[in-house]
Amino acid sequence: MPLPTAFDHQAKDYSLAHAYWLARAADLAYKDEDTIDEQARAWGFTTVRHHRTRFTPPFPLQDTQAYTMAGDDMIVTAFRGTEPKEIRDWLSDATTPPWPGPAGTGYVHYGFAEALTSVFPDVRDTLAELRTGDQSVWFTGHSLGGALAMLVGARMYLEEPRLRADGVYTFGQPRTCDRTLAAAYNKGFKERMYRFVNNNDIVPQLPPEPAYTHVDALKYIDSAGKVRDSMSVLGGLGDRAKGLTADAFAPAGDGVRDHFMRNYLAALEQNLT
Repeated sequence: MPLPTAFDHQAKDYSLAHAYWLARAADLAYKDEDTIDEQARAWGFTTVRHHRTRFTPPFPLQDTQAYTMAGDDMIVTAFRGTEPKEIRDWLSDATTPPWPGPAGTGYVHYGFAEALTSVFPDVRDTLAELRTGDQSVWFTGHSLGGALAMLVGARMYLEEPRLRADGVYTFGQPRTCDRTLAAAYNKGFKERMYRFVNNNDIVPQLPPEPAYTHVDALKYIDSAGKVRDSMSVLGGLGDRAKGLTADAFAPAGDGVRDHFMRNYLAALEQNLT
C-alpha cells in the first residue's frame, strides 16, 4: 500500500501509520525552530511552542529541547534525543544516583529526571493551555528523547491526570526506571505505550539491569526490518547476532547504526509499503 502522506489527526489507537508519523515528529525535534514551525503547520497543526532548558544540567548533555504542536483534534509533544557518543559514559554508569519517581513511585535515572525537570513546567503549562477541548495528546521521542517522552507520560499520569496522554511512542529509548515505576506505568498505559527497538540498537540495552528496566510494550524491528509484536529470547539472540560487532558503540558498529533515527524511519516505511 502507498505510504500515508499526512498525520491522521483523528487517530486514537495503535497503527503502524500512526507510529510512522510520530517517528517523523520525533525526528523533527532535531531540527531548528523555524524548520519545526514550518513542518508542523504543513502537517495541519496551527500552534507550535518550543521548550528548552534554562540551565546547564550536571551531566554531559548540552541542554534539553522539545516542542509541542497543537491543532483542533490532536496535540503532539516531541523530545529531542542525542548522539550515542554523547551519552555513552553516563548510560553505562551503574553508580549514578537514583531520583525519586513521579508521585514518589519507584525511582528513575538521575540524568533523565534532571533533564525532564528543566522543561517539565513549561510542557505541563503548555498542554494545560492548549488542550481546550477533547484533543488527543501524544508524547514521542528518539534516544534520550524517548526516555523523556516516557517520563513525561508518567508524570502527567501520576501527578497531572487531567493531562494524561492518549499514547506514548518511543524509538531507541534507554532503560529509564525501576520495576516499581515500570509496573505502575504498564498498568496506566496498557495498549497506549509502544517502545520501538531496532535490532542491535545499543541504547535500549542501557543503563544496565537490574537497577533499571524497560516499560512495555516492545515493538521489535528484526534484522530484516520487519516490525514484530514479540520475539522469543532465543530468536532475539539469533537475530541480533546477525549484525553484532565487538564494540557496539563503534561508529560503524551495528549498535550505533541501528540507533540512527533514519533507520527507524526506513524500517517503518518498509513495513508500510
